[in-house]
Amino acid sequence: MDAPLTLDIVSAEEEQAWNRRHLAEPVTAPAIRFWGYREPALVLGCSQRRAISAETVRERAGLDLAARDAGGGAVLVGPWMLSASILLPLGHRYAQQPPALSYHWLGEAYRAVLAEVGIASEVLTPETARRLQREADPDIGWACYGGFSPGEVVVGRRKLVGLAQVRRAKGVLFVAGLLFGRTDWTLLCRAFGRPPGEAQRLADGNTCCVDEAGETLSPLALLCSLQQRLWASLGDPSGPNEPW
Repeated sequence: MDAPLTLDIVSAEEEQAWNRRHLAEPVTAPAIRFWGYREPALVLGCSQRRAISAETVRERAGLDLAARDAGGGAVLVGPWMLSASILLPLGHRYAQQPPALSYHWLGEAYRAVLAEVGIASEVLTPETARRLQREADPDIGWACYGGFSPGEVVVGRRKLVGLAQVRRAKGVLFVAGLLFGRTDWTLLCRAFGRPPGEAQRLADGNTCCVDEAGETLSPLALLCSLQQRLWASLGDPSGPNEPW
């Protein structure tokens, strides 16, 4: 019997707290959690923690600020995004792969599910990701969705799924962000203190499920299919999914 879908509607800080809490103790079995967001918030990569203060973000854009332990650029989470946290024990085969190669299984799960709803996408190989990154606009490299990494999912040259991971002594965390609806790129630029013109460049470099498959696409149906794909790839289709 398949595990029930767990989709929590949370703040950005609640998501990050869950991730930290479950990496602070030994991960003994794979676990999957899906996230939606009550309101927009700015989430910084670990190297950006000192780039901007919570007070500044609130003054500029009226947003809360959170920081993740994974690397990469800034992300504007919000009702348009569906995120996933996947915890793996250190001994799991995907946790033992080199970082650049360890995302492919995750990107492939997203690609397969997107294909089921008519979205033709591609999982970036390390070689393709390096080429696209060399050709990317350097002015928007401060944003997660302004660049490309192995395993991420694109439609043509437009990003649809961003990925990151955290490796700790007690387990490995993979995180994914699917652009289901249209992101407010103008709000992201305002929050991070970037020129307004960069919003259009971010919009040009990304896409979303609604634009690719239409407004009638069901996010819950998509996540149910994704959960099945993920568990099948992890080796336990009805696996445990209840770390609180």
